[in-house]
Amino acid sequence: MALLFACMGIERSMYASQKVISETQPNILVILLDDAGYADFGFMGCKDLETPNIDRLAKSGVFFTDAHVTATVCSPSRAGLLTGRYQQRFGHECNIPPEDSGMDPSEITIADALRTAGYCTYMIGKWHVGNRSAYHPNTRGFDDFFGFLEGGRDYFPNEKLDCPTSYKAILRNRNQVDFSGYLTDVFTDEAIRYIEADTERPFFMYLSYNAVHTPMHAKQTDLDRYKGHARQELAAMTWNVDFNIGRVLDKLEELQLRKNTLIFFLSDNGGAESNQSSCYPLKGWKGNKFEGGHRVPFVVSWPARIPHGNHIDKLTSSLDIFATSIAAAGLNNTPGKPLDGVSLLPILSGDSTEAPHQKLYWRKDRMAAMRTETFKLVRLEGFGYRLYSLEENTDESIDLRKSHPSQLSSMIEDLERWESELASPMWYEDENWNSVTYEIHQALMENREPHYITPGEMKLYKEQNDK
Repeated sequence: MALLFACMGIERSMYASQKVISETQPNILVILLDDAGYADFGFMGCKDLETPNIDRLAKSGVFFTDAHVTATVCSPSRAGLLTGRYQQRFGHECNIPPEDSGMDPSEITIADALRTAGYCTYMIGKWHVGNRSAYHPNTRGFDDFFGFLEGGRDYFPNEKLDCPTSYKAILRNRNQVDFSGYLTDVFTDEAIRYIEADTERPFFMYLSYNAVHTPMHAKQTDLDRYKGHARQELAAMTWNVDFNIGRVLDKLEELQLRKNTLIFFLSDNGGAESNQSSCYPLKGWKGNKFEGGHRVPFVVSWPARIPHGNHIDKLTSSLDIFATSIAAAGLNNTPGKPLDGVSLLPILSGDSTEAPHQKLYWRKDRMAAMRTETFKLVRLEGFGYRLYSLEENTDESIDLRKSHPSQLSSMIEDLERWESELASPMWYEDENWNSVTYEIHQALMENREPHYITPGEMKLYKEQNDK
């Protein structure tokens, strides 16, 4: 147990002494899914996928219908969530390469901040913001880590991946360990073991499932449940991760911790084209700057403090998780750099009706976008701008540049002003994927089907058109 719960040893005494712990401090749990579609949950209106436990979580709190992550791919989105800051401020703009790069060590994570408030901090699942020691979860504020460092991996044991030299191997802190069974189940087993830890301190847990990211691996019993289903693999994987979230909720209730546990639930970006997910009625998907790429299902539940059964349509961001968590923990401000997120506690408690954000911004390489509560601006370098009214045209199909020139000009100025505050990207992604993403953006801006959506399709398309 001493190995499992390092925060109960030396590091516990280091941090607990910094603050008198209040009995009212909540446990804080962030449940992050991977590549889940906006429309793929019962509480969001889905009819063909079963999510009874996630729906139970939504009913126990508040869900947001206009919530966004800071990037449309995994690594930069996670960097924004973990720091509460636009990740472009520190050059973490694109998906991270597997070599020596990682999330800027000068940035304070939510785990760093909550440790100063006396919390035990646990990270379980997919990391994807750096593989080397300087970027490891144990270096970035987490007392204990069980998961893998890279972007994606098999859900079942794989001897090529599960070895000490692989960034996709499962680690307990810094040591590779073998596992058996299905990875979503294994991650949940670990989460429950930490929740059951005999500690006098509140915990912060970042439960970062790799479900429902490809590969589309599901347990046979779950596949059998959805035999003949049009989205069989996704339905089976969704059922399993929902079941496991239910296990976590049940354990919190069994231990009488649920009432004073603040839970956030969301996806790291929009649904992927490759995993059968749905972003309906939104335009776009993972990897592009239309709403389907970055608008996500978002639930916040804290039975002791937040009224349940409501939904909020105001503009909200994953950036707000950091600020909300430290406010709930009793910190007056962040111990790190200024946050871009804000505390959601006023709007969640009903003390405020103001939108958490008047404006949100995105940029990745040659693609950028900006949101207000009503309008959306999309820019593709070398191609131009599109302006949409989401109030009247949720699917971003009607371009308003000519009819709203002053709105266009104002938003371009705002976007460029935000960009002037950013660092240069520290790395870029593979040029083949960049070319594919560019084509997808251009097609969506022209309201047509892309000529290709993978590098393989791009190669075939160019070969056919060169003849």
